[in-house]
This record gives sequence, C-alpha cells and structure tokens, in this order.
Amino acid sequence: MVVKFLEYLKHEKNYSPHTLVSYQNDMDQFAAYLKDTYEIEKTEEATSTMIRSWMASLMQEKIAARTVIRKASTLRTYYKFLLREGVLTKSPMAKVTAPKAPQRLPVFVNKKEMETLFKVADFPQNFDGMRDHLILEMFYATGIRRAELITMKDADVNVFNLTIKVLGKRNKERIIPITPFLKKYIEEYRAEKKKLGIKNACFFTHEDGDPMHDKQVYLMVKKYLGTVTTLQKKSPHVLRHTFATHILDNGADINTVKELLGHANLSATQVYTHNTLEKLKRVYKQAHPRG
Repeated sequence: MVVKFLEYLKHEKNYSPHTLVSYQNDMDQFAAYLKDTYEIEKTEEATSTMIRSWMASLMQEKIAARTVIRKASTLRTYYKFLLREGVLTKSPMAKVTAPKAPQRLPVFVNKKEMETLFKVADFPQNFDGMRDHLILEMFYATGIRRAELITMKDADVNVFNLTIKVLGKRNKERIIPITPFLKKYIEEYRAEKKKLGIKNACFFTHEDGDPMHDKQVYLMVKKYLGTVTTLQKKSPHVLRHTFATHILDNGADINTVKELLGHANLSATQVYTHNTLEKLKRVYKQAHPRG
C-alpha cells in the first residue's frame, strides 16, 4: 500500500519530488522498525502503541522534535489515505500525539550585510556570474522558494507588468511584483541567453541550456552568503526569511507578506513578527529613560 500511497501523493496531490522523497524515507524507516521490532511486514497492520513506540525510539536517538513531528504527519497522511481506500475503518494515529517542537525564530541576514553582498561580491564577468547575481537578487526581492525559482519558466517573468508567476506548494500559482531595479538585471540576462542561443523554456539555465538543479543553487547561495555573514545557515531559505523580515521591518502588512510568501495560514507568517518585535524591544530598552 505504501507504493500506491506515494503514487497518490504524486499524481493526485501533486507533491513535489523533494516532498515525495521525504515521505518515502519516513515510510521506509517506519516499515523497517515494524519489521525489526514487531516482525510485522505490512504498515497497515500497525497499532497506535507501535507508532508511539517508534516515535519514542526516535526521541531516544536524539532525533529533533521537528523531525519526529514531520514523520508523525507522514503517518497521519498515510493512514488517512488507507481510510479513504477502505483498507482501514479507523486510523491508529487517532490515539497518537506528536511531541511539541520548540519555537525557533527564522534566521535572516541583516540589511547591512545584504547591501554589502551586492556591492562587493565578486561575480564573474560571464554568463554564470550574470545568472548567479540575478538569482540572488530574485531571492531577496521576492522571497520565493528554491523549487519555485528552479521551475520558473521564461514566460512566467513579465517585465512589462513587473511581475513573476511562480508555482508553489500544492501546485498553487501566485503572482509576485518585482521592482524596476530587478527588471534591469532580467533584461540583461535575457539578452545574454538570446546571444548564446539558449532556448530552454526554463528561465534559469546553464550556459549550455540545461536547467539549474537544487544543489547547484544551494551551493551558489551558500558561497556568496559566506562572504558577508557568519550565520551557520546560508541557504536560499535564509534569503526567504530575510525578505520577509526586512519588508515587515519596513512596515509591510502581514497579510500582504502572507500572500507574497504563498503561506496557506497566517500563523506561518506571524513567526517573522517575532524578529521585528525583538528589534522593537531592543530599541525601546536603549531609548527609554527607565529601559
């Protein structure tokens, strides 16, 4: 049933390849635990006690609470699927409570460091340098996810309306405004692609026309962020956090930020307000006579 479940997620729920890999890994680990601990071959035969036992073993192995929560979510989705298929009449997850994760504030690059990045970064004077510069500008100007950037098509970038269209989680499209400043880099990049005869429908490509890949984008961002910040995390998602934090600091409405980020719930966006609140507290403490 696990294979059928993954096919369902892929074709009916339109989950991304990255998410599907996570679900498969979770199910493989759970199946291995059932076989080794209870000599059970079929995941549909698991009980709530067995699931709680697996989660407890993960916690004993010092697996992060957030990871255990994600694995519990995978099982919840799996058993919901089995109910839908008529394989089960009751989900064993009904009696399972996942651990609570400690709240973590999003890591972000400060404004001065971002300004330094674009002023002093040594981008090569070639196609790769032009493209990488634009990618960093795009991440910081729009807050899009890495997968959204990689799958963006040339037709999705509209310099006349100053917008880009991205395909987010669950195949939800959204339109994001861009600045005239970003338009300039887009037009220069497009001119270079035309000069090289690149005809791939993907917007971001290699010089030979092949599309970009996840790890290539990650390593490029990590390299350039490493020149301006000492943050332990240096990833495209950190730039997404940076985008959200900076525009909230500058007075953006939280509901607008929610739409720009493509969050399904406001609670996912509200975590960025904590950074802004901490900044207000510091300013208050420094400025108030009794601070």
